[in-house]
Amino acid sequence: MDGALSSTGSPLVKDVGRPCEARSRVVSFEGREDEHGRDHIHAGMEESRMAIEAVTQLEIDQRVFDLYDEYCHGRLDRRQFLLLASAVAGGLAMAQALLPRYAEAQTISFTDARIKGTYVTYPSPGGNSGQMRGYLVQPTGNGPFPVVLVIHENRGLNPYIEDVARRVAVEGFVALAPDGLFPAGGYPGNDDDGRTLQANLDQAKLRTDMLNSAKFLKTHKLSTGKLGVTGFCWGGSTTNFLAVALGPDLQAGVPFYGAAAETASVPKIKAPLLIHYAETDQRINEMWPAYEGALKAAGVSYQVNFYPGTQHGFHNNSTPRYNEAAAKLAWERTVGFFKTNLA
Repeated sequence: MDGALSSTGSPLVKDVGRPCEARSRVVSFEGREDEHGRDHIHAGMEESRMAIEAVTQLEIDQRVFDLYDEYCHGRLDRRQFLLLASAVAGGLAMAQALLPRYAEAQTISFTDARIKGTYVTYPSPGGNSGQMRGYLVQPTGNGPFPVVLVIHENRGLNPYIEDVARRVAVEGFVALAPDGLFPAGGYPGNDDDGRTLQANLDQAKLRTDMLNSAKFLKTHKLSTGKLGVTGFCWGGSTTNFLAVALGPDLQAGVPFYGAAAETASVPKIKAPLLIHYAETDQRINEMWPAYEGALKAAGVSYQVNFYPGTQHGFHNNSTPRYNEAAAKLAWERTVGFFKTNLA
């Protein structure tokens, strides 16, 4: 199984196509009253809720996965996503099932005896407000410990990312999960508003906030000075960015399905990378050949894994995009990589 999920060659990407007809219909529903469309959604909501628990990843049409990816990345709002998904047979129930259910996805409690968690604030010069806030989780004990920055997706520090920080801490690392939305009031309690808030921030300053978070964690009193970074989606892209920005100050980077670093900047990367990709993730995966070429040319140590049968976001266990086998294998590899490189 391990060999089947690893590759150092071309990505295992299927051309699943895009729902072009559905996407073009966005225009027809915007800017005018469509009572039938609204009624269709609302009438089906209760019925679809009844079916949500029974919907699994294998039962979700790829067209709905594609629409959800558009929604997650801010190219559709929730109403458009549900409306377009309803055009697929059974699509409304599929779409409802894809919306995150964080309470059911928690794997490690805030009160777990193996860890101590707290929220901390720290300076962030040049960032969006000059100050940042994050969720700091340490193993029980006095330390020092190697440290890992955990970077959220494109919607702020939600409960899934906080749970990932706790997963990191139980493995013997101090984890910091910064909330990039802190300058805008913090994660608002739902992903729709979080996505809007993050999109409206100054993006260069937001990355500066992440860079300052990494520097704060590396020099923390509990830190050995050995720093790793991991992140998901936008956080995966930012992991690649930090690999460039931190240079020799980073000891290990693990991006999950993140956009590649700028090719011209790749020679600045000095840390080894463990890179995780989904099989079906065209926008991200098409960046890989050029990124790999730049990594090879710069002599950067890297490992790459493509996970068959997975979608973008496969590690996030709050929606049916979650692929348990792939997520567990990717996480085992991630923990092992950090233990090797941060020792």
